[in-house]
Amino acid sequence: MKKYFKITVTANILFIIIGCTVSKDLKTPAPELPSTFRNAVTEDTMSIASLPWKEFYRDTMLQKLIDSSIVRNFDMQIALKNVEESRLRLKQSQWNNVPIVGLNISSSTNNPSNNSLNGMSTSQFLGTNHLEDYTTSISLSWEADIWGKIRSKNKIALASYLLTNEARKAIQTELIANVTQGYYNLIMLDEQLKIAQRNILLNESTVRMMTIQYESGQVTSLAVEQAEAQLLATQKLIPELEQATIQQENALRVLSGDLPSSINRSFLSEQVILPETISAGLPSTLLRLRPDIKRKEFELALSNAKVGVSKADMYPSLRITASGGVNSLKASDWFNIPSALFGIVGASVVQPLLQHKELSTQYKVDLVEREKSVLKFRQSVVNAVGEVSDALVKIEKLKTQETLAEKRVNKLKQSTMRANDLFNNGMATYLEVIIAQGNVLQSELELALIRRSELIAISELYRSLGGGVN
Repeated sequence: MKKYFKITVTANILFIIIGCTVSKDLKTPAPELPSTFRNAVTEDTMSIASLPWKEFYRDTMLQKLIDSSIVRNFDMQIALKNVEESRLRLKQSQWNNVPIVGLNISSSTNNPSNNSLNGMSTSQFLGTNHLEDYTTSISLSWEADIWGKIRSKNKIALASYLLTNEARKAIQTELIANVTQGYYNLIMLDEQLKIAQRNILLNESTVRMMTIQYESGQVTSLAVEQAEAQLLATQKLIPELEQATIQQENALRVLSGDLPSSINRSFLSEQVILPETISAGLPSTLLRLRPDIKRKEFELALSNAKVGVSKADMYPSLRITASGGVNSLKASDWFNIPSALFGIVGASVVQPLLQHKELSTQYKVDLVEREKSVLKFRQSVVNAVGEVSDALVKIEKLKTQETLAEKRVNKLKQSTMRANDLFNNGMATYLEVIIAQGNVLQSELELALIRRSELIAISELYRSLGGGVN
């Protein structure tokens, strides 16, 4: 007996030593990062992504839209349900090390043939033609976590929970960016509508002026027709812009989980308040703030755990079982204790031998998946740095474009006034007046587009740095 005990203890110690080396976790690789972002205009180490979104976006109407979208957006609600589901699985995984316990209560009657061996034996020894059995038992089953399979399963549950939580954060940052960009687009459409309406008044005055000149014989009917055509082209912008405005309002309401309706706003693009300093911080902050990078990191942890499970599946499993209770051939003796008591204890070691190489193949597949997770993690970091650099260069170059566009608008407005004066004095043709007015209209519309693009670039920088989670 002592010999068997020593063999068992020695085997268990050997299992534990080997189990420690079954599968080693692969640490998250340190990605290559630049010391600073390309096109960074400031050396401030503080990133704007550390600002809560309500401090970054100060427009009260925009804040209401974002608040509504976070609470009511359907993608966000689904993401929250995914987090809740993974949280329940994580709680359940904490019971993996606890033995499985079952309660069994059964009764049966067996009436064998009188001509069978069981029938004759029952009749001879028990004096009856049927056999009764009454049992109440508690069973217990427990698998020793020698190879770390259960620990790996617990890691899978934890990584899955953390992964779904980061996925929820990624949806939130993307959602805030989409709502913000849609809102800025709405402001730009308002500006363009005002520009079109202002130019309609200017074109109408030009038509009246051309008509007076035509009636006095100073210009031909062609001048009037050209002025009217310019007026119609500008008027055509009104329904186009109104259509785009309504569609953008509907899109924002849908993002916010509401039915399509109008949106109140009073700001112009130049009145939008943003932080004075737009700092990207250090590239290393992306690893801490960007939810998609954190998600890839947890996907790597998940792949690590799956490798541990598939590796442990190829090694012997030690299972200990026990059951005990009361058993009797008569109902009256069912709970006659202690004579009705029984107990069974057993242990088994199962070693997989041949399963069509499924276990080894699964292990190799999980290793490949882990390598893919490493590549996806590195890819996410490179993409994130690229997104930040793109946003920075957009902001820098759009500011330059805005300055030049403003100068162009001012110049064209002055030339339009001069063209009108020269035309009234007979020193310019009607075509010069019409061309000057058309140039002003197009330049003002382009300036509104540039301001919208600049605001969206700032919003994209905030998102690409990981802002919007808080």
